[in-house]
Amino acid sequence: MPNKIFRKLEGKPLIWHIVNRIKPSKKITDIVVATTKNTNDSVLERWCNNNQIRCFRGSENDVLSRFYYAAKKYKSDLIVRITADDPFKDFEIIDNVIDMLIDQNLDFAYNNNPPTFPEGLDTEVFTFFALEKAFNNALDEFEREHVTQYFYRCPFLFKQNCYKYHKDLSYLRWTIDTDIDWQMTELVYSKLYKQKQIFNMNDILELFHKEPHIQAINANEKRSAMYNKYEKIE
Repeated sequence: MPNKIFRKLEGKPLIWHIVNRIKPSKKITDIVVATTKNTNDSVLERWCNNNQIRCFRGSENDVLSRFYYAAKKYKSDLIVRITADDPFKDFEIIDNVIDMLIDQNLDFAYNNNPPTFPEGLDTEVFTFFALEKAFNNALDEFEREHVTQYFYRCPFLFKQNCYKYHKDLSYLRWTIDTDIDWQMTELVYSKLYKQKQIFNMNDILELFHKEPHIQAINANEKRSAMYNKYEKIE
């Protein structure tokens, strides 16, 4: 889906919703859009400037370095990784993962290994110390492209833990990779956005309980490896 971050949901581009769903967080103090140096992403930088959002531009393929230099520039102690194709990010879940990292004195906290939340509510939080260690030591291209893979693959180097929901909802797909995903997203927003602009996971689950056909729209789309019951990131 080319240029999907600027496709409109209820009159606003997807990237607008991603940013604004994070703003109510009680833990996050700053938001930075970390994009590439490619000419095509100049439009995203202009959008950020017009909306008073920090923007950092770095490597396209070495996303680990992009995160590292962005965090270094803005003197970030803790970093929350948010992907821009997940239209249902839940700030309360994010805050809970941040709290777990702080309370347990972790280097890395997450809610998706093993996954119990719907795909698309993934939250990963790590310290700058951990990010710098990964930046200096990760050699594998996959690890440098996907930012947090070095953490998962080296649990002996990083104190880490998974925040789990009390039941397994990982069969639900709440991310956007295809037009079918977009159809489901549009329908959910059409049902919930006007009632409550920052609707949360429980609001969506309640909608699905009333109208189960909505969650079925994209149920057969290809899942990421992390949400395949027989695969685990190691």
